[in-house]
Amino acid sequence: MKFRPGGNDKPNRAWLRRETPASDGLIAPLQQFFATAAVACPYIPARAERKLIVELSASSTPKFYDDLSRAGFRRSHRFAYRPVCRACASCVPVRIAVERFGHTRSTRRIRNANRDLIGDLAPARATPEQFELFSAYQRGRHRDSEMASMTYGDYRGMVEESPVRTKIAEFRDSSNHLVAASLIDLLDDGISAVYSFYDTRQAKRSLGTWSILWLVEECRRRARPYVYLGYWIADSPKMAYKARFPALEQLTAGGWADFMPPAPQPSRLTPREEGILVAGG
Repeated sequence: MKFRPGGNDKPNRAWLRRETPASDGLIAPLQQFFATAAVACPYIPARAERKLIVELSASSTPKFYDDLSRAGFRRSHRFAYRPVCRACASCVPVRIAVERFGHTRSTRRIRNANRDLIGDLAPARATPEQFELFSAYQRGRHRDSEMASMTYGDYRGMVEESPVRTKIAEFRDSSNHLVAASLIDLLDDGISAVYSFYDTRQAKRSLGTWSILWLVEECRRRARPYVYLGYWIADSPKMAYKARFPALEQLTAGGWADFMPPAPQPSRLTPREEGILVAGG
């Protein structure tokens, strides 16, 4: 993902406004946080989106990024970001508590359907094989998204432009065909699932869910307690699926707690009031 549609992923001062560092317990000397200008929300129609972002470039980046992840931030390239939308709190950071995770009938079915797959953590290096699968996934699932037009160079940047401990999990069938992949960051308390893609023709495998189940087991092997899944958004089918995972936790004002879906919170501001214009607005 990029912070500006069609633009360079590095922020520039024409569209960023300096913010005071977030007062959420993060200690970030010499780190500068910025807020993006408001743009149309990619998840919920007729709402506006703003992000708080920080460049991950200091020598203390790994530890700083671990803290950011616990504070609800996500990563794209060399930047960590978190939604700071006015009058809307629909993006809820969620994670799986590995020790409490227990399979449901559905996850057991998915596990059994993929017993022939072999998962392996590889260095964060883009390959033509990965890009072919990634492009097919975008055409099959997100044809109208910005990512559907990504070139190999764009994909390579997404995978390799990382100042943290990044790996790519590859999942292969008995014929050694790549059927799914998950770009991940290794944290001091678990794994952050950055982006996953898979062969959409193999719908019976539920490969998107399978990749998360594999990450849960990888955390167990590493004795790490959490798999960070990003944001749960009740009003977005693309993001609401995360509520189906057992042992889910959400980040609240008081810290991490058991997941309890809140009531949708419609924005009281129009996109124009947020400082943007949308089609028909």
